[in-house]
Amino acid sequence: MALSPQLLALQQRLGHSFVNPRLLERALTHRSFSSDHNERLEFLGDSVLNLAVSGLLFEKLSDLPEGDLSRVRANLVKQDSLFALAQELGLSSCLRLGDGEKRSGGHKRPSILADALEAIIGAVYLDAGFEAASSLVQRLFSGVELNARMNAMDKDPKTELQEWLQGRKMKLPLYRVVATLGEAHKQTFDVECTVGETGHSERGIGASRRAGEQAAAAAMLLHLLAKQPARS
Repeated sequence: MALSPQLLALQQRLGHSFVNPRLLERALTHRSFSSDHNERLEFLGDSVLNLAVSGLLFEKLSDLPEGDLSRVRANLVKQDSLFALAQELGLSSCLRLGDGEKRSGGHKRPSILADALEAIIGAVYLDAGFEAASSLVQRLFSGVELNARMNAMDKDPKTELQEWLQGRKMKLPLYRVVATLGEAHKQTFDVECTVGETGHSERGIGASRRAGEQAAAAAMLLHLLAKQPARS
């Protein structure tokens, strides 16, 4: 099976060339599109992700006790974090969705994108083993500074972003609803978050305006953390 140019480009961003390209295609297939969807791969990828992140934290935060390591891991593997990583990878344009899910903005829905990323991790595991999947996880989080303070990061993304900006004497972000998707009884909100000093914007989708703002803030946080210079 030959991959489309779009999926070949995604492979490059992932840093993994699939021996079995069908695994990548399945990982990007939502249940609304086909019965051969990504939910089993997501189940597998969730476990692989947790183990890979645990190993990464065990190595990088060698002095942190078990309870704190668990809290740091929870922050790294939560939906908001995975959604932001999926956006960075450009997964939205690669998803295979049914027509109804497309019309309701499924390609921007945090849960769908986070699940697809976990499914990709599961697909890499099946394609090349745990070492390859763990290497992918390390690449995904390479721009995130891992430190002991992360164990306290249990605030919502908007609060985290506000405090991150205030700590650097930067103005608060601006949020605006770009679009309201879906029917009145089942709307989703496409929200843009902009940081004035950088001029950079990130988008997020949620079932309410607040949820959309939280998703956009999570994406912005990940972008800002990835842009921080590495500490020696």
